[in-house]
Amino acid sequence: MLLGELGVFASYAFAPLSLIVPLGAVSVIASAIIGIIFIKEKWKPKDFLRRYVLSFVGCGLAIVGTYLLVTFAPNSHEKMTGENITRHLVSWPFLLYMLVEIILFCLLLYFYKEKNANNIIVILLLVALLGSMTAVTVKAVAGMLVLSTQGSLQLDYPIFYVMFVCMVATAVYQAAFLSQAAQMYDSSLIASVGYILSTTIAITAGAVFYLDFIGEDALHICMFALGCLIAFLGVFLITRNRKKATPFEPYISMDAMPGMQNMHDKGMTVQPDLKASFSYGALENNDNVSEIYTPATLPVMQEEHSSGGASGVPYRVLEHTKKE
Repeated sequence: MLLGELGVFASYAFAPLSLIVPLGAVSVIASAIIGIIFIKEKWKPKDFLRRYVLSFVGCGLAIVGTYLLVTFAPNSHEKMTGENITRHLVSWPFLLYMLVEIILFCLLLYFYKEKNANNIIVILLLVALLGSMTAVTVKAVAGMLVLSTQGSLQLDYPIFYVMFVCMVATAVYQAAFLSQAAQMYDSSLIASVGYILSTTIAITAGAVFYLDFIGEDALHICMFALGCLIAFLGVFLITRNRKKATPFEPYISMDAMPGMQNMHDKGMTVQPDLKASFSYGALENNDNVSEIYTPATLPVMQEEHSSGGASGVPYRVLEHTKKE
């Protein structure tokens, strides 16, 4: 995972954002193939088509979509210098885009937190909006680092550190929302819907910030969009037929609990814990409550022969054998 993410991080410095983001479909294809080969899930031959036909069709569509993406993706790529990034950051199209994204993010966050709108679209839209900013900042940071290693130092520009802080912050909160979604929805559903939403919004952010599609003709843009749609459909089919995990629901047998006495063990009776602060069927003992309402627990004693002639105990528990 670490090597893979480092490779993705480095790739942002050498290719347009609109090309790198949709290629996440490759990881979904690889996961589907590796899962079938290495998990070695048992299945009957007659169930093969029913179980895996959608996965293979999805892989085929994702490969076709990826080919179209690579073929018709924008080819222009400018150097990520501090001046270029600052110029893009203060451009009016990106400022307008940021205003719309902030308003949308605040509205979604309000409905999610205050109105308990736990729909998967709401949560993954929050993830996608944060992810688009992560993609924009990752490309800026990676590009400036590569230029610095090539001899053109970019680390003395304040914009580098602004982008680095934004990258870390958006990645952390993106992971937090993804974790919350994973607790409520199946991972295959999150993978497909999240890929579609994140890719769409990230491409939009890249087109606005880095002007990826400037100078591209209409045919290339339409074929690129068609490739995205085919890849989206392929990813959806791959994850659609994935076997859902059945959560384990443990149960505890009463006689298996530590310290729990069984009614048939050595003739001992099951008694409540008289040392607890509650007694069965009574209020909690509280000094502020009148004594008439104070709970009383009856003493439970083994039968004894007292030579002092003590007063009889109102309740006694006798030990009996199993036969008795």
